Amino acid sequence: MVLLIRFCISDSDIIAGKGDGIMRKLQKLWIILFLGILFTAPVLLLIMPKQQYSISERRKLKTMPAITMDGILDKSCMQSIEEYLLDHFPFREQLRRMKAYYAYDILQQKENNGIYVAGGCAGKLEYPLRESEIAKAADRMLSLKQQYFPDARTYYAIVPDKNYYQASAYGYPVMDYEKLDNILQKKLTDMSQISLWDTLTIENYYCTDTHWRQERLQPVVDRIGEQLDFSIDLSTLRKESIYPFYGVYYGQSALPLQPDTICYYTDEIIENVQVWNLEDDQIESVYRPQITEKEGQVDLYDFYLGGASPVQVLTSPQAQTDRKLIIFRDSFGSSLAPLLSEVYHEIILIDTRYISASRLGEYVDFTDADVLFLYNTLLLNHASMLKE
Repeated sequence: MVLLIRFCISDSDIIAGKGDGIMRKLQKLWIILFLGILFTAPVLLLIMPKQQYSISERRKLKTMPAITMDGILDKSCMQSIEEYLLDHFPFREQLRRMKAYYAYDILQQKENNGIYVAGGCAGKLEYPLRESEIAKAADRMLSLKQQYFPDARTYYAIVPDKNYYQASAYGYPVMDYEKLDNILQKKLTDMSQISLWDTLTIENYYCTDTHWRQERLQPVVDRIGEQLDFSIDLSTLRKESIYPFYGVYYGQSALPLQPDTICYYTDEIIENVQVWNLEDDQIESVYRPQITEKEGQVDLYDFYLGGASPVQVLTSPQAQTDRKLIIFRDSFGSSLAPLLSEVYHEIILIDTRYISASRLGEYVDFTDADVLFLYNTLLLNHASMLKE
């Protein structure tokens, strides 16, 4: 590049102040660069290996579509080809990073595609509050209680998303968390609330991900234990770690953020817990060290219980009691449930994003169980994801 510029603009031109000549040679330079990109990009696109998955974006990349006459006539074929070319454009990741730097550093934007970085940690804007969605979440929780466990001890706990502790402190808009809490309190009068708002800080969350850190959940475990009559001292457990962990916001921000470390607790009790999964009808362990960022499995947070599943049953042979706990949960419950297996002989995890509530009676026995609804504010604000 330097040689090309030296070729187009000589020192004598600059010294002599030949403005017109310099401008003509600059125009020539841009033409050469444009033509170079125009002809080399297709060649690189043909010869460079094609990726099937984007680890940073957590999604499958487009494949080359079949070219048909119908697709040409209705223009869907050209649109699919365009999407394919965009997904496999040479040096795409580097260009995404350049775009992010341009947005943050040159344009001084406070966010890029909804992703912001504050205090070295990335987050995603979530506002305004969708009051109808919060009410819908409450109605579905009440419907489940009425249908399956009308007389059971039932609790609900709201897991604040990290924006509650991070966004407003840096001047970013946030949803009305107080109104969210009030809506649920007014509708869920038949349930006991377990307030977690004051048990967490931004340090309890991963910098590059939306989830909370298991090793920072002692205050959460204590608060839940106060209501459900148990006590667990996490400091008596063995702590191990996995590095690096690139959370969902690492890829979405397209910035070279420092990766996180997954720290997790274990002991003989947790290691002997058996996890049954409805999807594959198999027994596995609580933690899945074999899970890495690879094709078809691109979220290292799935280390906890193998990730999302409609119904999972954790059986803890060495638990302190023979009690049973049913948790209606989202992904935040994946890292909390293993800790509770110290106390509960059986923990049933239900995620109604992946199974219709009307079918639960086929797989779950609700008798003699404590019931906890544990939902993150991000899910509550999009409660239509919960199936009826």
